[in-house]
Amino acid sequence: MLTIGELASYARVTVRAVRHYHSKGLLPEPERDRSGYRRYDAAAVVELIKIRTLAEAGVPLARVRELLQADEEEFAAAVADIDERLHAEIRERQRHRERIARLAAGDNLVLPPEVVEFLDRLRALGVDERIVQVERDGWIPLAARSPERVPEWMARKREQLADPQLIGFYLTLGRALDQADDDSRLVELADELAAYIAQLADEQGEDYVDDTDIEPPLVTLMDTLAFDALPPARRLIELLKERGWTGWTKLERADPTRAGSSSLRSAR
Repeated sequence: MLTIGELASYARVTVRAVRHYHSKGLLPEPERDRSGYRRYDAAAVVELIKIRTLAEAGVPLARVRELLQADEEEFAAAVADIDERLHAEIRERQRHRERIARLAAGDNLVLPPEVVEFLDRLRALGVDERIVQVERDGWIPLAARSPERVPEWMARKREQLADPQLIGFYLTLGRALDQADDDSRLVELADELAAYIAQLADEQGEDYVDDTDIEPPLVTLMDTLAFDALPPARRLIELLKERGWTGWTKLERADPTRAGSSSLRSAR
């Protein structure tokens, strides 16, 4: 007959584990002998090893008792089911590992590949990193909200990046970021940008100037992200409004009867 310590040693578990299995009703707890000790027989060792083996294989304790009581056919079916569940968990954990690995790539974690490519293209063209980060932060909720429209928007962006004048606007804004709100470059940029937008409207129609069709609450969120990160952008939009256009995320003709509306991200 064995003490609880000896039983635990033979089964290679802790005494605490034995008591835990007792509390779960997996291992019968013998009565105390005349000396006040609980004594275990060889069958308890075998049973405890089975419990330990199933637990280490990932079988939930709630199912261990069921398996211990199953016949051979039921046991095989249950083990097959558990094996499939473990495979599913492994696949899920692998996906988690892939996501974690992508953290090193930064933007790749939360943005579609075509948006990441666009951001990298901005960097390659010399656009200030702060502007790139604002673009990135705006695309995160946009891509999460309307992933099916990302290819459409990206096609428009790739078309715009082929226009040296638009890239010049990005570069001018970047140089003005560390200047005062009354910096002459912002005024010049507003003049040039308003002329550029008017030309697009004349040549392509006003629908071309803004065809993104983004929901107003999302426009407000994206504008806030931009203006909080790039204070000169807010001043630029004020200057642009004086010239007949307004908007960061949603560009539109200014309405002189209103105090203003939100929204350039696109000269889009």
